[in-house]
Amino acid sequence: MSKKDLPRLPYLDGPLSHPFYSKVVKRIIDLLLALVLLIPGLILMIPLAIWVKLDSPGPVIYKAVRGGYHNQPFYIYKFRSMVVGADKTGGTTAKNDDRVTRAGRVMRKLKMDELPQLFNIIKGDMSFVGPRPELLLYTNQYTKEQQCIMWVRPGVTDRSSIVYIAQDEIVGEEDPVGNFERLVLPKKNQLRVEYAKSQSFSLDWQLFWETIAGVFKKAEKAAAER
Repeated sequence: MSKKDLPRLPYLDGPLSHPFYSKVVKRIIDLLLALVLLIPGLILMIPLAIWVKLDSPGPVIYKAVRGGYHNQPFYIYKFRSMVVGADKTGGTTAKNDDRVTRAGRVMRKLKMDELPQLFNIIKGDMSFVGPRPELLLYTNQYTKEQQCIMWVRPGVTDRSSIVYIAQDEIVGEEDPVGNFERLVLPKKNQLRVEYAKSQSFSLDWQLFWETIAGVFKKAEKAAAER
């Protein structure tokens, strides 16, 4: 499916706390940083792509529709970390989810499955820091207050990504979708609204480094549990 096959949704926009930073400066920073990281990123992505291909049958890249900037849907890119067709049996990953591949378990712990989103950033679909994009199922349910989430570009990381870095453990093994909608989604949306209303360079810088620290802590915990 191409971008022209995506649904047309109402265009959402509104006042921002730092509009010039959000619409101009942040985009320039994202593009320049993404281009700088492209070569080292490819050096990491090529062996990961081979690993994904050899580990389980199916495509290397997983493309999924997400709610995007100004409420316009886009395809988010990830390394496929689950078996083909996993998204047809539920959009939330459970603890010890048997749909996750061997390569996927490692990549998810280190967030390496998100590396192809470098191309989303270059295209302008995403930013390094911004509200983590959700399924249209959930963005279409945003309240009037929550619609400000769509006024800024979605990101690879945000406050909710840091708080719920171990989301699979929170949703558990029984009824992960229901637990996500009850226990996680309301708080995530609250954090996304707070970010959209206060987006700034200093906040983005803080969240960028907090994310890196969180990934290292998660990797250390995983190594200790082996």
